[in-house]
Amino acid sequence: MEAVGDEFDQLAAADVSDSGAVKALRQQFGHVDIIINSAGVVGPNKPMWEVSDTEWAHTIDVNLTGIFNVMREFIPPMVESGWGRIVNIASIAGKEGNPNLAAYSASKAAVIGLTKSVGKELATTGVLVNSIAPAVISTEMNAATAPDVLEYMISKIPMSRSGSPDEVAALAAWLSSDECSFSTGACYDISGGRATY
Repeated sequence: MEAVGDEFDQLAAADVSDSGAVKALRQQFGHVDIIINSAGVVGPNKPMWEVSDTEWAHTIDVNLTGIFNVMREFIPPMVESGWGRIVNIASIAGKEGNPNLAAYSASKAAVIGLTKSVGKELATTGVLVNSIAPAVISTEMNAATAPDVLEYMISKIPMSRSGSPDEVAALAAWLSSDECSFSTGACYDISGGRATY
């Protein structure tokens, strides 16, 4: 997790899978109004039965537990202030599953479920929690994806291309704004038409 402080003059980094590190980050920054939970790993690219305990745990710890840790620390001050926006980055894989990416797909499905649950818990507090489910986005993380896997994922996108970080950022910006006032617990697809439900 990277955090930006008041006036965008402070940067800090923390391992979101470490609850103590996230707690220290909240103590450093105190109250924040907007959180974009985007830390993540792709996880092992192999058949599910070949995934080791360590590979499974690392993927779940970063992609799911990391979001849990951040929300647990930063939500109480948001609720106290009566306003906050949280956007959790899930994935189309969490809705549809990707072969040979069982740990990743499971972790992102869990992010969607966590978002729906917490969004409902906070619905009357002024703190809105939503998620975004991108398909393939041209990021450094996907630059390391095996070419055959990337080709498979892009072949599922009717627009026949990957998305850009700017396209995802524009959606996240709206979800983080006052204009987003009647949506919580939702999952927004940004998939070039791939999403089937």
